[in-house]
Amino acid sequence: MNARIEDYALIGDEQTAALVGKDGSIDWLCLPRFDSGACFARLLGGEDHGYWRIAPEGADTCTRRAYRPDTLVLDTEWETPDGTVRVTDLMPQRDRAPDVVRIVEGVSGRVTVRSTLRLRFDYGSIMPWVRRADGHRVAVAGPDSVWLRSEPAVHTWGEDFGTHSEFGVAEGERVAFVLTWHPSHEQRPKLNDPFEGLECSVADWQGWARQCRYRGPYRDAVVRSLITLKALTYIPTGGIVAAATTSLPEQPGGVRNWDYRYCWLRDSTLTLGALLNAGYHDEAAAWRDWLLRAVAGNPADLQIMYGVAGERRLPEMELPWLPGFADSAPVRIGNGAVEQLQLDVYGEVMDSLALARSSGLSPRPHMWAMQRALMGFLESAWRQPDEGLWEVRGGRQQFVHSKVMVWVAADRAVRTLEQYKDLRGDLEGWRRLRDEVHREVCEKGYDPERNTFTQYYGSRELDAALLLIPRVGFLPPDDPRVVGTVDAIRDDLGHGGFLRRYDTEDSVVDGLPSGEGAFLACSFWLADALYLTGRKDGARELFGRLVGLANDVGLLAEEYDPVDGRHLGNFPQAFSHIGLVNTALTLFGDDQAG
Repeated sequence: MNARIEDYALIGDEQTAALVGKDGSIDWLCLPRFDSGACFARLLGGEDHGYWRIAPEGADTCTRRAYRPDTLVLDTEWETPDGTVRVTDLMPQRDRAPDVVRIVEGVSGRVTVRSTLRLRFDYGSIMPWVRRADGHRVAVAGPDSVWLRSEPAVHTWGEDFGTHSEFGVAEGERVAFVLTWHPSHEQRPKLNDPFEGLECSVADWQGWARQCRYRGPYRDAVVRSLITLKALTYIPTGGIVAAATTSLPEQPGGVRNWDYRYCWLRDSTLTLGALLNAGYHDEAAAWRDWLLRAVAGNPADLQIMYGVAGERRLPEMELPWLPGFADSAPVRIGNGAVEQLQLDVYGEVMDSLALARSSGLSPRPHMWAMQRALMGFLESAWRQPDEGLWEVRGGRQQFVHSKVMVWVAADRAVRTLEQYKDLRGDLEGWRRLRDEVHREVCEKGYDPERNTFTQYYGSRELDAALLLIPRVGFLPPDDPRVVGTVDAIRDDLGHGGFLRRYDTEDSVVDGLPSGEGAFLACSFWLADALYLTGRKDGARELFGRLVGLANDVGLLAEEYDPVDGRHLGNFPQAFSHIGLVNTALTLFGDDQAG
């Protein structure tokens, strides 16, 4: 495949999502959940691994495409010698069964259109049995059943282990295809009207987008980022997945290919802040409640990530039959980093719950008891080395960012007790812990010769996560050590005008072959840090360039290669879009938030 990651657009129903290419092909779709097996996996392989393409006969890349304003409804148009045709793609919010709706509409002239559907369950490894029933094409294999119909019915036939349709549309004519999944042992779900589903989806998304309080510069990009976060939300539980995909490479041809269809605690505070500040309290409350359910249990067993419903077991395995995007193998499902110790997540959980409480989200009866238990564990465990924010696979270290987040946990516990007199806890003990951690980080995690904090104690390496030091309140932005750290990180980790996470070339902790792109979330953090340390013009210039990296429909991947000018990593990436929203709010002020 010659496609680039940025060639794709996202559609979804807040329980799963699909990627649609510029050629009109859906190349990635997991049913019925984000983390289910894919029935279209061409994204990570070839045509034999499943896809569904609708396009004019003989056409290649579309002429133009765009989301309908403030929605997740995608319009793709082709201009041909015979006329112009539009394909509208969406996944209506489901009643019970997930639907993919594709509406073909004649815009001018008369155009012949072809649909080619190749269903392959379990990430392209299982070819289903296809039959006709009640005007449908029905594909069944094991637990999966998919029904395809068109309104009005068009000529459809089977060929080359696929389902094909060909028909003509003139100006004003419409043909709708509906693909519906349900468990193969259950009765066929009720039929939904695709045209009514389109109208309702547009109205629902636009109504939701109108709730956004932000009115500052780049509002369209902020709203698109919020819509993307909403699309990555598993609405039954409120969990937000890091991305809709697995194994899109951080380096083409490389091995840094991970499954991001899970919910990371590292994202929790930044996600909550973005939703609350933009005016989405219901979504913020749902995310907070997901967080409370997921982390419930023994504080020593706190994980860095969970499944969309809070599942703990996410075993990592490789899929050898898939060659990977741009021949980037292995393709992985599950994520072995779930077994790592990352002390920073305790700070992120405490910070999130403190933010939720101070923002007026109604507290849950057990919330403070859980926070006290987390602090009890940290008091004895905080000195341990860990794998750190970036899930390194080269061994544990005393990562400075992890210790800063331990300080955050203690600080938020202290502030909560000082503000809410009815709560009980070890105020003096937590103050001592806060002071001790702060003192140790400043002594062991700071290099006075270079005037910068370092990646881990005794290291000369740097880490973009240290840019969060002023944001979390560990030191004020005008502290010379903060300014020095920002400057050192910008100089040492800069990559084509953006920022890498850390130096993978010489890292002793990374544990993987070197090479990755500029990390977009870190680049947004740099814009924040520049702004907070008084370099406001530089911050806004960097933010403008970062927004300009979004693809033609406003989506961002995890990373960007400034040399080849292409997106890298899983897509679209919640962490990148969270960064865009929060940085806009930081740079353009609360007075622009309604």
